[in-house]
Amino acid sequence: MRNAMFLGLVLSCAVPAGVEEFNGRWNIAVFGEARSRAWWLEVKGAGTAAPEGWFVGAPGGGLDRIPNLEIRDGELSFSFERAFRVALDRPPVEAKGVWRARLKDGRLEGTFELEGHDVPPLKWIGMRAPVMTDRDDGTWREGKPVELFNGKDLSNWLPMIPGRELGWTVRDGIMVNVEGANNLVSKERFWNFKLHAEFRLGPRSNSGIGLRGRYEVQILDDYGRSPSKHTNGAIYSRIAPSENASRPPGEWQTFDVTLIGRQVTVVVNGRKVIDRQEIEGLTAMAHDPNEAEPGPISLQGDHGVVEFRKITVTPLVR
Repeated sequence: MRNAMFLGLVLSCAVPAGVEEFNGRWNIAVFGEARSRAWWLEVKGAGTAAPEGWFVGAPGGGLDRIPNLEIRDGELSFSFERAFRVALDRPPVEAKGVWRARLKDGRLEGTFELEGHDVPPLKWIGMRAPVMTDRDDGTWREGKPVELFNGKDLSNWLPMIPGRELGWTVRDGIMVNVEGANNLVSKERFWNFKLHAEFRLGPRSNSGIGLRGRYEVQILDDYGRSPSKHTNGAIYSRIAPSENASRPPGEWQTFDVTLIGRQVTVVVNGRKVIDRQEIEGLTAMAHDPNEAEPGPISLQGDHGVVEFRKITVTPLVR
């Protein structure tokens, strides 16, 4: 008994007071990120011998388990070895990316740098993900629909990356991009809503729709494939559709999405594939980390070619 008490005392002294405050989900604003993206981090087990973490951000597009998260002397650190794009006009480089952060006034203040490369470190701020109480409980009613595409021009949209060529045009009442175009961000912002979109893809193409600029509904030519967290209609890397409801490339398709709080329902081509499931955090397309506030609709243009002929948002109110 005496030895057990001594061991417990040693372990408690080895964990600095307050280290448990690293635990939780964090929405991350990044200063100078080349693609204007936001990141996301979850930490569990801070204050124990085996803390765990999950990350969404540079350079990958998925929700990645962190293999080597450490908290030492009040600093959280982790790393990934991958191909990193240090600038939009430069090819990716194989490197070790290292994240470090400390707690200050309830926030994470951190840096990201590439070891062995003469690239200035990025600074970032992590804010605790807010609690959302809104639920898809049948009490919401539809407001006045908002047509984000007027069939004529792109006047309702802004570029996600300022100063970069847009890469989108309107032809015969259809929005279309060139491969590698800028992403689009709606001027208007929304909280709870229904979204109706009509789109068309060519073979092997890839796009997405960002809900509040935070959660991507994946658009992908995946006709005939098994569903996963990365296929058409998925909440990218987080929620898989229950079935593949995609049409062949070249055919017009529809999304009908309901977002209330963090609860999402997705209907692809008239078939419900996600039913009131909780989105646990930001996805790779996120560019607005202020999760407790209304956010824009965003359209991914920096992957493959995609066409949109209708994008309607109907706010939900009480």
